Amino acid sequence: MEDPAGFLKYPRKEALKQSVRQRIRHWHEYEQVMPHHQVLCQATRCMDCGTPDCHSYCPVSNLIPDWNELVHDTQWRSAWLELESTNNFPEFTGRLCPAPCEDACTLRLTDSPVTIRSIELAIIEHAWQRGWIKPQRNMHKLFRRVAVIGSGPAGLACAQQLARAGYHVTVYEKSDRIGGLLRYGIPDFRLEKHVLDRRLRQPEAEGVRFHTGVEVGVQLDIKELRRTGHAVVLACGAQVPRDIEVPGRRLDGIHYAMDYLAQQNRRIAGDYDLQARVITAYDKDVVVIGGGDTGSDCVGTAIRQGARQVTQLQYHDQPPLHVEVRDYWPEHAPEWHETDHDAEGCRHVWAHDTIAFEGLDYVNGLVLQQLRWKRCSDGGWDKQVVPGKARQLSTQLVLLAMGYAHPVHRGLIESLGLQLDEYGSVAAPESDYQTSAPGVFSCGDMRRGQSLIVWAIREGRQCARAVDLWLSGDSELPRV
Repeated sequence: MEDPAGFLKYPRKEALKQSVRQRIRHWHEYEQVMPHHQVLCQATRCMDCGTPDCHSYCPVSNLIPDWNELVHDTQWRSAWLELESTNNFPEFTGRLCPAPCEDACTLRLTDSPVTIRSIELAIIEHAWQRGWIKPQRNMHKLFRRVAVIGSGPAGLACAQQLARAGYHVTVYEKSDRIGGLLRYGIPDFRLEKHVLDRRLRQPEAEGVRFHTGVEVGVQLDIKELRRTGHAVVLACGAQVPRDIEVPGRRLDGIHYAMDYLAQQNRRIAGDYDLQARVITAYDKDVVVIGGGDTGSDCVGTAIRQGARQVTQLQYHDQPPLHVEVRDYWPEHAPEWHETDHDAEGCRHVWAHDTIAFEGLDYVNGLVLQQLRWKRCSDGGWDKQVVPGKARQLSTQLVLLAMGYAHPVHRGLIESLGLQLDEYGSVAAPESDYQTSAPGVFSCGDMRRGQSLIVWAIREGRQCARAVDLWLSGDSELPRV
């Protein structure tokens, strides 16, 4: 680095966000892209560590110190080339990734890591503005066909890499539009869909063919794809939501998170289903069960729909406001930080379990049981019920956001007779991504279970290399 003391001169400064009063009145992204002068200062804070844990803790192995230095030197195009070499979709991770790289930043030991995610977003948006991102067509086509089933981040990354290696790639998507979780699971205030559409034009121009409205294993026989193609990649995600079986579960007004989020995303896109019953939080007391990213997306959506009150119910204790970071670094330190949606009005109920829903036909409340968590000698946690500590909570809409158990087994997996792992995901080792069916590969959440978008991109890239090795005996595609 030209300024080795940059981290002492410049404090951490995050990208600006619209005020709460402004952003809850619309569905657009509210976090701004950092202006160039701020990006230069923040990149200068990178310490150029001898052993950069940020690099090793990034699932796609982004060359973070390298492109920080290039940005500092205002070599934006070179910085973009470094970024693109490891990540097919930096504009997605720059908006959506929880940034484990920042937890692993050496400056995290002083509670002020480099703003890696924001710098990544600034680099890729600058590249789009300058017109640097163009199709990377392979003029030497291989006469082998690969079918990719699923168009989420894993399927898209895999398809793009294979097309760039020269294969004829066709992506099959059961929904009416390409994008999977990126299109229907992520609210527009986190990822506006024109950003997705802009990127999708690139793999399409590189030769990837997309077929929507086709559920392979139901509408299209998987045996036909295997007969006419040379390899099949399963990237269908983990779509079976975790449920809660307690009295009153079948009352109206209790919905899975993805049904709620997908419907709102379709409405914003202008896709109105006049036959579907509208799920809305308007003028209701809403309870979101689950504290992860999906639960947070439900909270933000309900607030923007005009809910009276949104409460997020979480199973575990509230994390402490401060822990000794050195006890956890470079792993994530479990500290409580106010989220954007907390600032928008969300309230929390910690360490409570739902034991019943109340109502006649439509839910009007739930019964909660207080829990106590005790540390075990092996380092795990033991859940204990606190006697006599039950409470009621009024609600007219409950959203279940406890995560996803495994992929759908009916149809595709059953017809292939695939071996599953102990969690119900498709068994396919990371060494070659091959399932128990010859010539059939799997990647992303369908293989590893519910995870982050950045892990899906990594798996899609690695799976593409595995397919290339299997079909051609060699591969110039990157391992990561």
